[in-house]
Amino acid sequence: MRDISHAALSSLHAKFGGEVFAPSDPRFGAARAAAIWNGDIQRQPALIARPASADDVVTALAFARAEGLDVSVRGGGHAFAGHGVADGAVMIDLGAMKHATLDAAARRVRCGGGATWADVDAATSPQGLAVTGGFISHTGVAGLALGGGFGWLTRMMGMTCDNLVSAQVVTADGRVVAASANDNPDLFWALRGGGGNFGVVTEFEFALRQVAPMANLGMFFWRPEDAREALQFARNYLHDVPRDVGGLIAGMSAPPAPFVPEAFNGATGIAVLLASFGTMREHDALVAPLRKLAPAFELVTPIPYVDLQQMQNDTAPWGARAYEKALYLDDLSDDVIDITIEHLPRKTSPLAFVPIFPLGGAYADVAEDATAFGGSRRSRWIYNIATVCPDPSWLPADRAWVRDYWSALRPHASGDGGYINFLAEDDDARTRATYGGKYQRLAAIKSVWDPDNVFRHNANIKPVTVVPDPRPVAGNSPAPTT
Repeated sequence: MRDISHAALSSLHAKFGGEVFAPSDPRFGAARAAAIWNGDIQRQPALIARPASADDVVTALAFARAEGLDVSVRGGGHAFAGHGVADGAVMIDLGAMKHATLDAAARRVRCGGGATWADVDAATSPQGLAVTGGFISHTGVAGLALGGGFGWLTRMMGMTCDNLVSAQVVTADGRVVAASANDNPDLFWALRGGGGNFGVVTEFEFALRQVAPMANLGMFFWRPEDAREALQFARNYLHDVPRDVGGLIAGMSAPPAPFVPEAFNGATGIAVLLASFGTMREHDALVAPLRKLAPAFELVTPIPYVDLQQMQNDTAPWGARAYEKALYLDDLSDDVIDITIEHLPRKTSPLAFVPIFPLGGAYADVAEDATAFGGSRRSRWIYNIATVCPDPSWLPADRAWVRDYWSALRPHASGDGGYINFLAEDDDARTRATYGGKYQRLAAIKSVWDPDNVFRHNANIKPVTVVPDPRPVAGNSPAPTT
């Protein structure tokens, strides 16, 4: 790793309003460890710059350019791929930019590039408002939104990126620009699904929708060998329920919770979950068909929405070793169900988790070319296989488990791509396949906003030499959900 001169560091400190951590700083190790969730990512930056403003981001980019150093950008840091850190690079750590400011009358929230979904939910839910956020609340807003964004509200509101109204972006050449349907619409289109390829987003503005602060949760659990009928029922039922009902199928270990019978503590199984926002009587009617399928145990309870959002946090402790793969499916066929029942029990870590997300509803309302999102709006499921290993010795076996499981499912996938936020490894072919026909348009926009590929530590979209017209076709940018 190349040393940065004392004179260069002194000059940066003089111009920078946030914090700077060099390897010689005794705080550097802690700052590095706190920045990236996946403990399997061991890359070491040359410098960590933690800006307090967009102007600080401009300063950090100029410093990296002057020193001939790569740049990586860390939003919330919760990512299996760990793109927020690169060996020998300047890490721009947005973790101090965590504000979430609500305009309840306008049903809008503005949040910093380092905000997490816990920050957004805390600002919005007490007022009965929400936008689609992640299933784990310490997930960063930036990474989730720029790649797409799924959660309990997907079928009600669409993806996180579908509800983006505007963004403040620091460009590769050090400008601070706005992106919206009216301001730099090509950049705005690319930000909604194109990942961190086009600049450093220092502020997001999202449209909100009324969502009751209290939800109702139903969770029903079966041993894998007893789950076939439940999976066959759930594959249609989770699409038939009203679109304001959130659903999830989860391969998991039963948690050590009071509602779990002692005989099932830690047992591997398959859960079907429903979250609704009406009355408990309405919720009881929704879950009644699942109750008839003889689950091993169940949990049916009111729950604050913010707690629903945090329910899976314990499955993703900071610093554990982690790995994942995912694909899209058009159907949970009997063959897919057989693969699930066969492979799920082979996991090692009790925190290994297989979430299967139902799509449809508002997700499918958006035109295929309306955003840069790299997935078909006709897909019905995202099938994710993830392991999280508090004991590092578990990871080699579970990484092999993930890959074998994914390979078994691969012939049943819809297309060669995958959800960009679930690509844990650099794979140019899969990135291109994920974006399909959108890739060339994204590459053209990349050539306008980042021709030197400064922002390349990501699921990278490479600029092209001959730049086609990147302007969006009229009608491709519908108004966000309100």
